[in-house]
Amino acid sequence: MSANNQLREWYPFVGPFDPCPPIIVKTYVVPPNQYIPYQPMNLPQFPLDQALKLGTLWPALYSPYESKCGTGGPRP
Repeated sequence: MSANNQLREWYPFVGPFDPCPPIIVKTYVVPPNQYIPYQPMNLPQFPLDQALKLGTLWPALYSPYESKCGTGGPRP
């Protein structure tokens, strides 16, 4: 598992008497700021117009949101 992969998997316990169909694999996102304890100098930066669209100035802190619902699409 690489540090760049923000999506992690969790395998919960599935009991034999669970009343609902089990979810075998659950996923969660680890934010990229968990790996940067302080802001290093001279981090690369997005251009300002792109930074406003992405919500951050620094590519190292960018974390795209991917809907699990599958509804909608990429925003123009």
